[in-house]
Amino acid sequence: MSYASELSRRLADRAEAVCRAYLPNGKRSGRYWIVGDVQGSRGKSLFVKLAGERAGKWTDAATGQHGDLLDLIRLNKGCAEFGDTIEEARQFLREPERIRAPRKSRSARPPLDTPAAAEKLYSLSRPVPGTLAETYLRTRGITASLSWPCLRFHPACYYRTDDEAPRQSWPALLGVVTDAAGNLTGLQRTYLARDGSGKAPLADPRRAMGHLLGNAVRFGKPANIMAAGEGIETMLSLLSLFPALPMAAGLSAAHLAAILFPAALRRLYVLRDNDTAGAFAEERLAARCREAGIDCRVLKPAAKDLNIDLRREPVHTVKTRMLAQMEPQDRSRFLP
Repeated sequence: MSYASELSRRLADRAEAVCRAYLPNGKRSGRYWIVGDVQGSRGKSLFVKLAGERAGKWTDAATGQHGDLLDLIRLNKGCAEFGDTIEEARQFLREPERIRAPRKSRSARPPLDTPAAAEKLYSLSRPVPGTLAETYLRTRGITASLSWPCLRFHPACYYRTDDEAPRQSWPALLGVVTDAAGNLTGLQRTYLARDGSGKAPLADPRRAMGHLLGNAVRFGKPANIMAAGEGIETMLSLLSLFPALPMAAGLSAAHLAAILFPAALRRLYVLRDNDTAGAFAEERLAARCREAGIDCRVLKPAAKDLNIDLRREPVHTVKTRMLAQMEPQDRSRFLP
């Protein structure tokens, strides 16, 4: 039996004590400990078996997560490495430190904020439907399908205010950044409140990693027409109105201005924000389109961005305003 398996078994023998220590907002019900999630929020979706053949096994019915008590401790404490999880479990069990083989050099891990680190985080994520990320997006008036490869959810994504600050973990909506060929180059993390009601109460609830310049979060594969804008929520708002229109989110005005055009593109709709940065992106993209022989058309919301319009006004009003700014031949082409 491996050391990790041995620790998992010993934790299972003390399953209720583990739950009381790491999930104190839960309560015992028969042979189960019931709580809201792996962070210990109040609720009834996560079940930990306390006794019997599967003691220590748990499942979160809301997210589909499951595992043993080592997995639970890893997610609860936001452990970056498996060794950190082992150390936390060892401390809980009050086991003397073991003599272990030298640790691998940190250089063997993907450096932070690189495509390799983004790929690792992506591998630990799951589709958005049925998660807190869906809750968040639906509260913002977005009705579009969320079953896109470019949208993912991570239940416990790490966050630090700076390199010296303690590490936190928050649920996060992930926007998958790809190049024109569909290769993953980066991720944007939008940290969410633990109930999905809004963004996390952080100074900087959005952070990006990897290579963004020229790349984008892409919804659909464009043929000769596409739309582009800044934020994921802005583009999902447009997608809610025109689900057949391929589009891309550049994630900022500067990155939107530098987005690379697909080879077959003949018309670009620029969904700009109503601010100085949005005006810059519009001007830069219009100039680049002229150089490339691409027809550039601007879609302008009434408020600062289209998502605000979608939450403030009836859907048909917002859709009519957008349709009036589109080419006549495109108005019926991209309607549901």
